Amino acid sequence: MELNNLKPSLGSTKNRKRIGRGTGSGHGKTATKGHKGQKARSGGSIKAGFEGGQMPLQRRLPKRGFTPLDRIEYSLVNLSQLEVFEAGTVVDAVALAAKGLIKSSRCAVKVLANGELTKNLKITANKFSQTAKDKIVAVGGSVEEIV
Repeated sequence: MELNNLKPSLGSTKNRKRIGRGTGSGHGKTATKGHKGQKARSGGSIKAGFEGGQMPLQRRLPKRGFTPLDRIEYSLVNLSQLEVFEAGTVVDAVALAAKGLIKSSRCAVKVLANGELTKNLKITANKFSQTAKDKIVAVGGSVEEIV
């Protein structure tokens, strides 16, 4: 086998359609472009979003805001949800994900003060509201903030 006698396997390639080569070819006369009009002319393509001169939709609608690239999405957990844990346990992202309180153990967690906490827990999270910290410490639990 040599490079000069390599060819594609049978049926893997098709001959290209040769248009505009006379009526006998089946693709003559208008060369599959139909009759007249902008699309039948040479160079007659319409760019995406063109609406015939009318102000296009992407320019009619206002631009609003932006999404910062360094934004952190926090999974929110309320104190009332932490009642499912037994007293003295260490509550972190893995434990919260195991109980189904957050979607994934890899996301950042923020603990909010909604509801009451009756058990002393060692809670590890990325952020805490000040009221949540106060309520956890008042019950005898501890707070550890991960950076």
